[in-house]
Amino acid sequence: MKLLAFVFFLLATLAPIQGAERLVFSDDFDEFDLSKWQHQITASGGGNWEFQIYNNNRSNSYVHDSTLFIKPTLTADWISDASVRNGFTLDLWGGTPNGMCTSNAAWGCQRSSGAGGNYLNPTMSAALRSRVSIKYGRVEVKARVPLGDWLWPAIWMLPTWEQYGGWPASGEIDIMESRGNKNYQQGMGVESVASTLHWGPYWAQDPFSLTHAEHSLPQGTFHDSFHVFGLYWDETGLYTYVDNDTNRILNVNFTDASFWDKGKWANTFDNPWRGRGNAAPFDQEFYLIINLAVGGVTGYWPDGVGNKPWNNGDAHAVNSFYDKIDTWYPSWQGEDAALQIDSVKMWQKV
Repeated sequence: MKLLAFVFFLLATLAPIQGAERLVFSDDFDEFDLSKWQHQITASGGGNWEFQIYNNNRSNSYVHDSTLFIKPTLTADWISDASVRNGFTLDLWGGTPNGMCTSNAAWGCQRSSGAGGNYLNPTMSAALRSRVSIKYGRVEVKARVPLGDWLWPAIWMLPTWEQYGGWPASGEIDIMESRGNKNYQQGMGVESVASTLHWGPYWAQDPFSLTHAEHSLPQGTFHDSFHVFGLYWDETGLYTYVDNDTNRILNVNFTDASFWDKGKWANTFDNPWRGRGNAAPFDQEFYLIINLAVGGVTGYWPDGVGNKPWNNGDAHAVNSFYDKIDTWYPSWQGEDAALQIDSVKMWQKV
């Protein structure tokens, strides 16, 4: 008995100490409860000049059968093909709390088709922000990745307060990103997911490749069934996982070095995290975002891969994408093209 007790003591000593967690947010989507979620309303393209308009419309975000669907549609279904191409002014400024534009970056609240020779964003989708934030804890989202060319689903987190400055100085936690393309380069399509931390003194200095990891299924795709995408995060580090806590994707240790030292900037820039602990900027409250984007030109979709119908360096990339609608739209088959969410849970570390 003494030997058995010693073994249990040893195992407890070696096991990671994560502490208690208190459930602070839960949604099983028996209904679409907008007291828990805020829609992002903008055509800004998420900083990547993506090709969607985010809105609050039940064609793009809705609940049935205890599942949240974030489904892409064509803007032409709303305003006509001719209006997408020229002569229409999109005004998202709104006048109510649920209809107010949330980001005017890159003319996200008002823009006109034909301006600068570009079409209006030719697709519509949704992005939802949790009305609860956590600082350290656990997040689990049970989701089914959409199937469809150039669809970009994401489950991620941003800081509630930009304590250390504008993006990425205050950090970003990408729990899961994927691509909807089925016949894409191996390890980059719907059979794969990735997790990433973004951080750095300003937008052109984001060494995210140091905190990036990918995971591919040995067979099948992440569209075939629902999977749990999780995050555990405390003062000593964070990790993401698929389906269970032991199946880790990204694992980042905060104790070995500060993020300033990880970035190796020396004295080239000012340290936005000076005087803070090694966890900074990931020592603040973050909220959860679930969204489905389309396309983009900043490198997530590399040129020359998968017969991409636009070039990232083309000033009229959105036109090239929309003009080739016959090559990608047939792959969007109803709700199979939707990011489907079965449940969301967030625990605060106590």
